[in-house]
Amino acid sequence: MPRTTVLRASIERLEILAPDGSVDGELMPALTDEEMTGMYRDMVRMRAYDAKAVKLQRQGRMGTWASLKGQEAAQAAFAVAMAPEDWLVPAIREQGLALARGVPGHVLYAYWAGDERGSFFPEDVRVFPTAVPIGSQLIHGAGIGMSMRLQGQDAVAVTFGGDGSTSEGDFHEALNFAGVFKAQTVFVIQNNQWAISVPRVSQSAAETLAQKAIAYGIPGIQVDGNDVFAVYVAAREALDRARRGEGPTLIESVTYRLGDHTTADDAGRYRDPEEVAAWETRDPILRLRRYLESRGLWDEPREAALAGEVGRWVEAQVEALEAMPAPDPGDIFRFMYAEMPPHLAGQMHELMEEVGS
Repeated sequence: MPRTTVLRASIERLEILAPDGSVDGELMPALTDEEMTGMYRDMVRMRAYDAKAVKLQRQGRMGTWASLKGQEAAQAAFAVAMAPEDWLVPAIREQGLALARGVPGHVLYAYWAGDERGSFFPEDVRVFPTAVPIGSQLIHGAGIGMSMRLQGQDAVAVTFGGDGSTSEGDFHEALNFAGVFKAQTVFVIQNNQWAISVPRVSQSAAETLAQKAIAYGIPGIQVDGNDVFAVYVAAREALDRARRGEGPTLIESVTYRLGDHTTADDAGRYRDPEEVAAWETRDPILRLRRYLESRGLWDEPREAALAGEVGRWVEAQVEALEAMPAPDPGDIFRFMYAEMPPHLAGQMHELMEEVGS
């Protein structure tokens, strides 16, 4: 028998906003001036919030922090594209999107300061706690998307992972499950070029990470992750597809981690400074500002006003964090089970006696 071709596939890459602030008019989404300036304001706030966290860690006022610097565009884009009823299932760098979705800033800071109350969000905020294990949240995103489908809800689960997560079994299990059962899930891989000290080229021999979607029978697309408009277009298409009952989508957001992996890392030991400098010219915030200025939607007075506003807001989050009362040691035991089993009740009693509570 002759050999025959059973599958031909391709992956599209989407780019709209260039580093110089120019756009492809044919691909430009129909965003209002308020939505575009709102994206910019969100991105500036994310970066200031992130920079303050790094300082707090260096001062010994916070534990390890995973910087989101350079990865703001995808988060700001999804903040506009997602509906209030959608669920965010984050990895470790989605603090910016969590903020935009309504998680109080001081609460997120509390998590990274070692306080488990930093995982307790307001009831009306559909955001899951930070996921530190690599890729585990992708499984959760698939399950939540399946739950939304079974309940007949329009809500979609949006779950993020880094390029390193695509080397984990959880990634493949999540995409396989979601593809088979048409879960209402959007998978976003923030390809920031480095999984701690391991470069993208050592993670996978695949030309793109988006093409991994093909193996699971779902659409995959690669976008310029520093282009907020490209991510927005891909996000809306994926969210709309999921709401129509057509299943999940994989979005590879090609970006760069401008900071260290975490504050416990020193990226200068394994990254070429020239590589970092080259990516700094593609800064997602700078390119959006250039576009807004070209449209007459932004200028220096507005920038100064925003800097002051954001600075005051960030300091307020720090004050709220440090004003939090000490946690109750009994909470270690209270929230593991709906009804506390006797052996834990005994342990809690012993601890409370020991600490004098």
